[in-house]
Amino acid sequence: MGGPLINKVLINKTNPPDTPISFLPPGKVHGSLARAGKVRGQTPKVAKQEKKKKKTGRAKRRMQYNRRFVNVVPTFGKKKGPNANS
Repeated sequence: MGGPLINKVLINKTNPPDTPISFLPPGKVHGSLARAGKVRGQTPKVAKQEKKKKKTGRAKRRMQYNRRFVNVVPTFGKKKGPNANS
């Protein structure tokens, strides 16, 4: 909230230099640290599944092209995203 420059010094209209500026103390942060990691700790450990090797390079681009432009089914209404399950 400054005013015009006089001798290249910005004049502050709201807080003159001799007025003390008070700051509020910092507030509490979300929750206590005693409960940190509760949900992850109580979920059962599931072993990773073996997955097929992903295609890379030209083959991956070819797959993308086919998925987006070749195998398109014309539908009415708004388009669904690539991650929609319905």
